Amino acid sequence: MKIALASDHRGFEFKNLIAGYLAKIGHETVDFGTKNGNDSVDYTDFGLLAAKSVGSGECERAILVCGTGLGMSLIANKVKGVRATVCHDLFTVEMSRRHNDANVLCLGADVVNHELLEQKIKLFVDTPFEGGRHARRVGKIMDAESS
Repeated sequence: MKIALASDHRGFEFKNLIAGYLAKIGHETVDFGTKNGNDSVDYTDFGLLAAKSVGSGECERAILVCGTGLGMSLIANKVKGVRATVCHDLFTVEMSRRHNDANVLCLGADVVNHELLEQKIKLFVDTPFEGGRHARRVGKIMDAESS
């Protein structure tokens, strides 16, 4: 799977850990920045680029990291075709895939348990969408983009 990555300065180190883990389990990543964790940057600039790569189909999914994950989710969900969720535990990561077909995972480097990071990433890339009644609901979410 081709996965877009982006972070601001707060999520820079976390993003690099994620990139290493994804490579280890056989996924390709595209790093949309930031490339420097020392300088304060706007999460919106990098999150938008990564989200657009998912919306266009260039990447299948994205993982975006800022301090809380909240800002990244706000900017990512402005892109047509993106379903971004903020997840702080294993259950919400799994349900974001099973029930919401989330294609962008937003994490907060300041609030996510680092010991569970690899499990969260694995759940996000490996958990299938259940479809069924959930497909109808996801369809309604996607329809809202044109209203």
